[in-house]
Amino acid sequence: MRPLWFALFAVVAAGDLHAEPPAWQPSPGHSQMPLWPGTPPDAQPMPGPEYATTDTKSLIAGKPLVAETNVSQPTMTVYAPGQENTGAAVVVFPGGGFQILAMDLEGTEVCDWLTSRGITCVLLKYRVPSEPYVWKCDCRPHNLARSVPSLQDAQRTLKLVRFHAAEWRIDPNKVGVLGFSAGGYLVAEVSTSFKRRLYAPVDAADKESGRPDFALAIYPGHLATDANALNTNVPVSRETPPTFLVQAEDDNVDGVNQSLVYYAALKSANVPVEMHLYAKGGHAFGLRRTPNPITHWPQLAETWMRTIGVLPATN
Repeated sequence: MRPLWFALFAVVAAGDLHAEPPAWQPSPGHSQMPLWPGTPPDAQPMPGPEYATTDTKSLIAGKPLVAETNVSQPTMTVYAPGQENTGAAVVVFPGGGFQILAMDLEGTEVCDWLTSRGITCVLLKYRVPSEPYVWKCDCRPHNLARSVPSLQDAQRTLKLVRFHAAEWRIDPNKVGVLGFSAGGYLVAEVSTSFKRRLYAPVDAADKESGRPDFALAIYPGHLATDANALNTNVPVSRETPPTFLVQAEDDNVDGVNQSLVYYAALKSANVPVEMHLYAKGGHAFGLRRTPNPITHWPQLAETWMRTIGVLPATN
C-alpha cells in the first residue's frame, strides 16, 4: 500500500513553500474555538511551529491548495447555515495523511456546500503530524495504527457540538461526520471507537455522547490490510452509524479496496450503508468540479441524508 495522501503531499511539497508562514485562519466572521481548556491529552512535540502553505503551481481542478501542518493546539470553527437551518450538523475532517490538513479542498469548501444545504458545518483542525505518520522518520511504519491524538480531537469535538447544541441551533440527534482520505479513516475510527475512552474527562462537555449519528467517508484510507481484511482498529458493530462511501477505481493512493472492505464489514453487521464507486476520479478531488461523473457525489450524499432522515424529504 502506498502511503496515505502521498500524492497530495507531493503536490504541496513541490509548490511554493516558504519558511514558517502564518497559520491558517478562517474567513472573517468566523473564529476558531480551542478543543481543550489546557494542554491537549498525550501532547507530542512537533517538528516546528504551526503554519499554512499555498501551492500555486500544482493545481487541483484549476485551483491552489492550502495545507496546514504542525498543529499542536487543535481547534474547531463553526459555520452556521443561512436562513434555512435543518438542525443537522456535520463535523468535517480534512485529509492529509495525518501529515498535513487540506484546509480548503477538504475543509472550507465542504462547509460552503453544507451550509448552503441548511447544515451547520464544524471544521476540525486536528493534531498533525500524528500516527500513523511519524515525522521523525518521514514514514508510516504502522500504516494501520490508531491515530490516537487525532481521534481524541474528533471525539472531543462531537461532545462539544452536542454540549453547545441549543446555542448553535443543532439537533443533538443529527450530528454526523464527514472526512476525506486520512479524514475518512478518522470517520471510521470515531464511528467504531465511541465507547473507548481515550482521554480523561476535562469538563461537562465530556458527559455528552461521542458517537456520530451518521458518517460519510470519501476516498478513505487505512481501512484495509494488504490481504484485504478489515483493519482491527475499526471494530465495526451494529452500533456503527449509517455510512456513505465514495471512491474511484483509479485511486492509486489508497485504492478502491479501502471502501470495499469497509462496506462489507458494515453490511455484515447490518449497518445501513451506501457506496458509490466510479471508474475515474483518482484521489483528493474534494468537491471541486471536474469532467468526471464522480464530481456529482455531493448530490448523492444529500439524497442519502434525506433518505436516512437527517435532512427533510423533498416534496
